[in-house]
Amino acid sequence: MTRLERELATAQAMLRLYCRHHHGSTTLCPRCADLATYLEERLRRCPHLPPKPSCGRCLIHCFKPERRQEIRAVMRFAGPRMLWHHPWLALLHLLDERRGSGKRPRLSPGDPGSPGPSGPAL
Repeated sequence: MTRLERELATAQAMLRLYCRHHHGSTTLCPRCADLATYLEERLRRCPHLPPKPSCGRCLIHCFKPERRQEIRAVMRFAGPRMLWHHPWLALLHLLDERRGSGKRPRLSPGDPGSPGPSGPAL
């Protein structure tokens, strides 16, 4: 299983936990299914895919602001519960977060969100 597939599996497991508790559904409700589809689309289109960093370390925010808040709410609720319900996915997710150099990806001057050639504006 690749890291991208593992991230998708972890996010889907978190969404199922969230939806079951908040919406009382054993399967994803339409709202959560829509969020899952959006999340999968954004992860698959990540501009840093070959050495993809964790989303928390990325300088680019791929999600729309309202979607980002929804995903944060899901993660805030489901994150602590993942150790109990899906311990293996939770452990691998924590290892993926800590793996690598710990540096954020570098952006070239033409990339959106880049500080430009002279560095960040003060």
